[in-house]
Amino acid sequence: MSFVIFINGLVMVFFAALMGVVALAFPDTASVFEESAFFFGFLGGALALASSPRTDDLRPLHTFLLTSSVWMVAALCGAGPLHLYNLSLTDAFFEAMSGITTTGSTVMSGLDDTPRGIIFWRATLQAVGGVGFIVTGIALLPILKVGGMQLFRSESSETGERELRNATMFASATLQIYFALIILCGLLYLLGGMSPFDALTHALTTLSTGGYSGYDASFGHFQSGFLQWTCTLFMLAGALPFSWYIRGVRHGNWRSEQVVAMLKSLGLSISVLAVWLMYVQDETLPDALRLVAFNVVSVVTTTGYATTDYTLWGPFAVAAFFVLTAVGGATGSTAGGAKAMRWLVAFRALLAQIRMSFAPHRITFVKYEGRPVAPDALSGVIAFFVLYAATFGVLASLLSFFGADMSTALSGALTALANVGPGVGGVIGPAGNFASLDTASKLVLSFGMYLGRLEMATVYALMAPLFWRELVANR
Repeated sequence: MSFVIFINGLVMVFFAALMGVVALAFPDTASVFEESAFFFGFLGGALALASSPRTDDLRPLHTFLLTSSVWMVAALCGAGPLHLYNLSLTDAFFEAMSGITTTGSTVMSGLDDTPRGIIFWRATLQAVGGVGFIVTGIALLPILKVGGMQLFRSESSETGERELRNATMFASATLQIYFALIILCGLLYLLGGMSPFDALTHALTTLSTGGYSGYDASFGHFQSGFLQWTCTLFMLAGALPFSWYIRGVRHGNWRSEQVVAMLKSLGLSISVLAVWLMYVQDETLPDALRLVAFNVVSVVTTTGYATTDYTLWGPFAVAAFFVLTAVGGATGSTAGGAKAMRWLVAFRALLAQIRMSFAPHRITFVKYEGRPVAPDALSGVIAFFVLYAATFGVLASLLSFFGADMSTALSGALTALANVGPGVGGVIGPAGNFASLDTASKLVLSFGMYLGRLEMATVYALMAPLFWRELVANR
């Protein structure tokens, strides 16, 4: 337990250091970052000094506590400067939780005139959250066997490459690729006409699949086909497995069933909706492809940028985007959602069950990456979807109880759980934001984002009395 406290203390110190950098870089908002840096730096330093950095007392159960607490502490740290700027405690926490979980839902308006220090802080939260989840999703969740994530561990190490089994080397390689993609994206944004500040902040929120923009019109502020296609490409790049990049660059092995499945489903969705848009709004093929590709990729990769209000494309488009909200990117990426790997395994399990219904004596295996899926991994995937559906139902019911209309309740619950950002409807759709919701609804959605980013089971484990009894018994 002492090590868990120590790590959380270091997290506070890390965010305090980031606040200090922002204070130096943006003097117009220096005071809010300096005060927050002092508070969290002092508190974090005290916790770190009062606890032990040794891992001798760390037990497997502590990993659940460590994973869950670090993300909550990060959100609280992120909320500090936002509250001192001008947001209420609830709004600041909502905005910070949305940022660190790379959801992209916002309660802020007037972003065009918001101080650059605040805009940069929001982008920084998403950049940190993006790389943090890559590490969490690959290093911790497979160990905890959350939602069948052990499947990804076998996929990532199938070539026997040492760097994917060495935490230090893997973290280093991941950071190199992550920041190389951010730099490349930023340079192309500059080439497309963005200012250096816009290029930096939007590159950070593109690769992290976060979707925070410095403008109320989101990415639609930039009426440039080149910039929109560039963003589409790099949103997709952020939603692909980073171990896939490492394996491909170092060993030339680009094979991945979930990447292929994700690209095929994206291609099909874009094609169908582009034809629909040409039919209902008489768009040309190039414009329809650009608009649809950007917004579909944004939703599926859980980035949350928007270039137009796609809820005006008709009921079919609204229904399609609602379904796409739940899809998510690839496992081991910065994207949220249910993940392509799980959808692929669940679909194959369904096909296997159908085959068994008319051929009960036939031995059928569910395979992933050419290997039979272990029963515990398959059970984990199925349990994930059951938990996902149940959590979505509870969140939507709570939002309805607090006064939200049906479209806001349903899409709000789903967009929070999938870490997408905008929902559908007139309130929280791509042309709106979450500012008008009441305090209770914002707290429900904040918890939904937190659950979605940590894949639910990690957090739910802490709510079980048995967890705490076991933790005390195994001290």
